[in-house]
Amino acid sequence: MTDHGFEAAVAITGIGHSAIGRRLGRSGLSLTVDAALAAIDDAGLTPAEVDGVATFPGESADPGFAGCGVWELRDALGLQLRWFEGSPQTSGQLGPFIDACMSVACGLASHVLCFRTVCESSAQRAGGRADVVAAEPFVRDWRRWLSPFGAPSAANWIALYAQHHFDRYGTTREQLGAIACNARANAALNPAAVLRDPLTLDAYLGARMISTPLCLYDCDVPVDGSTAVVVSARDRARDARRDPVRLEAVGCGLRGPFAWDQIDGLAGMAATGASEMLWRRTDLRPPDVDVAELYDGFSVLTLAWLEALAFCGVGEGGTFVGDGKAISLDGPLPLNTQGGQLSGGRLHGYGMLHEAVVQLRGEGGARQVRDRPEVAVVAAGGGPLAGCLLLTR
Repeated sequence: MTDHGFEAAVAITGIGHSAIGRRLGRSGLSLTVDAALAAIDDAGLTPAEVDGVATFPGESADPGFAGCGVWELRDALGLQLRWFEGSPQTSGQLGPFIDACMSVACGLASHVLCFRTVCESSAQRAGGRADVVAAEPFVRDWRRWLSPFGAPSAANWIALYAQHHFDRYGTTREQLGAIACNARANAALNPAAVLRDPLTLDAYLGARMISTPLCLYDCDVPVDGSTAVVVSARDRARDARRDPVRLEAVGCGLRGPFAWDQIDGLAGMAATGASEMLWRRTDLRPPDVDVAELYDGFSVLTLAWLEALAFCGVGEGGTFVGDGKAISLDGPLPLNTQGGQLSGGRLHGYGMLHEAVVQLRGEGGARQVRDRPEVAVVAAGGGPLAGCLLLTR
């Protein structure tokens, strides 16, 4: 079970999402119910057939970060659960999804609904992100060591690693800009994306700095929204409404310290260990991947995943991206085809999973990768949080 195991016993049978937008003014539970019912219907199921629920992070004190928990959704839909989980101390946002797959493979449940809901846009009032930061309980967790130095935001922490990558490997702002511009070009083809207006490299370079060298367009867009997927036992997936998507391999784990400020560069992030594990659990290799949905909470985190997943060598992420042609829809590795989080909206990793299923089904419309991809990689998380999946059709 260590090298090959539970993945062959499960499949993704349904996907769904709620309305996605800025300051929708709706409760997290309302958004979650919409996404959950859409995913359940997409799987050809009824709520009565769902016997498991998993979400990240469950409950949270951070305003808008956790829009809904397991118990709320269970009560709202009247679910009869045999297994459930809501947890933040796991291998990134995809951790509960991976646990859901294991629960199905072990026979604890037959159909598990996995969801991620955020209301971060509504949580930001007139002061924007500053309002949320001011309300967060820094004095009660590990962030108390960072806030006295004026570094309360992940943008501050990640910017240090970005600058290190620039200085050590010659990475440039233009290369990060190619990631942002590619995301915007793909978002323009996605009706659900939040930012769809054209973004040029000149506009990117002229945007205000958030934390050097990261500018406004290097940071994902806070939104309100919910994404849901249904994981089913493979033998139960044969009767699904649509062709199920197979789970080929997972990558998870934590080798280094849980710290955002004690990591040895981008290569020291948890993404490296998770990616190594992923490739140990499959006979497929990076050249077999047809589409990549890689976490872009900040553009430089996408470089971290490209390097960790061995699409290029350590320090070569900027060169690999180049002017953006290599990661475009018609390039050798189409990247973040729905617009990612930089333009599609910060659905906190689950938008990546949803989009991978869309692409493998061939349902991407104007943004569909040509020749209908057969293998997709999904990655979520940054710093000490990381999880990744390899999906096939």
